[in-house]
Amino acid sequence: MRPAAADPAGWAAMPGPDGTGPQVTVPGEAPGTAGAAGGITLGVEEEFMLLDPAAGAAVLAGPDLARMLGGEPGVQQELMRFQVETATPVCTSLDDLGRELARLRRLVAGAAASLGCRLVASGTAPYRAPGLAAITDQPRYRELARRYGPLAAQAGSTCGCHVHVGVPSRDLGVQVLARLRPWLAPLLAITANSPIAGGRDTAWASSRYLAWSRWPTAAPPAVWPDAAAYDATVRGLIERGAAIDEQGIYFLARLSPCYPTVEVRVADACLDAGTAVLLAGLTRALVATALAEARRGTPVPAVPTRQVNAALAAAARRGLAGPGADPFTGQAADARSLRSRLLDHVYPALSDRGDAQIITGLLHRLDDPGTGADRQRALFASAGSAPSFVEALARATLSGDEPDRGGQPNAKSERPPPTWTPGPAPVVPLPRTP
Repeated sequence: MRPAAADPAGWAAMPGPDGTGPQVTVPGEAPGTAGAAGGITLGVEEEFMLLDPAAGAAVLAGPDLARMLGGEPGVQQELMRFQVETATPVCTSLDDLGRELARLRRLVAGAAASLGCRLVASGTAPYRAPGLAAITDQPRYRELARRYGPLAAQAGSTCGCHVHVGVPSRDLGVQVLARLRPWLAPLLAITANSPIAGGRDTAWASSRYLAWSRWPTAAPPAVWPDAAAYDATVRGLIERGAAIDEQGIYFLARLSPCYPTVEVRVADACLDAGTAVLLAGLTRALVATALAEARRGTPVPAVPTRQVNAALAAAARRGLAGPGADPFTGQAADARSLRSRLLDHVYPALSDRGDAQIITGLLHRLDDPGTGADRQRALFASAGSAPSFVEALARATLSGDEPDRGGQPNAKSERPPPTWTPGPAPVVPLPRTP
């Protein structure tokens, strides 16, 4: 929910609704074109909680932390004062992205420790979080609180991971959104990381999705014929009071109101940076695949919104642990088979970029020890106290931040076998309060 502001990640301004403004240029191609995933830029915004290491409660230290790191353009205040957001620069490789994610996490965690709190990557605060009294004192945030009241605090107290992927035009961006719809649920299942809230297991892998979906515009994108139709929908929602401005259109995937990107917003905050790299790599490959389909004239899949929503609800409930819902058929399906179907769908784009092995390896890591939700539940069960659980979450937030790439298969037949996994993730020591 960051306010409209100068771009901390280095994106150029988003082309206007009339199509004017800068476009994405792919090296080696004519201006305004995009090739395979290798020529498509990406960036990631991560939202984090600031927690008390003694009691687990949310700490209203976000404004102080942002001021402390005022020279770092990638660190911003968020809607609630117990949150902070980071934004990577524009990246072209997953290696560079992983390094930036790790750097920003370490930087912000160190600043949080100096303020007596812990940086935690979780979709929801695991213990007590204040309500509207914790709203950050900025005009836009005050207006959100005035207009939407407790809903602003309930939905706005969650943390997500947002992936921006460059697109060559807004019309092609709308085509991408239509083709992303059935794949949003597998992305959510992979990144689910909010099972604990209010000091208890909510029985949801992503209780963040449950809270966030109550927001008036937090819905899957529709299928629009072009950017003009998208803009008309956005104007209508604002006129009806569902949003205060274009920035407040919180579709689960949208055209960024500020940058020349498609922004995918479905994921929970990822427990470790490796999962954020996984999300970004899959998202970029989905966008590359959608662009290729659009240029070939491949029809958009006819997937009813009710099936997309049912698949999202199943992913939020169970993550990868148990049955999901196939958005294409509306039938029950094993969540892991849906994950495999996603990999098959994007594998050519991953292979073109040389990202296939790192993404396949990161996907296999989800088998053991599991998704963020699985790991949170295990940590919660073994911690025995709020301080121990917060420390464990804070350490997990700084672990696995630079996954090994290893070899790079360049054909689908070279995909690593199911038993292949990367080496152990490095663990960065948690900074201690002086």
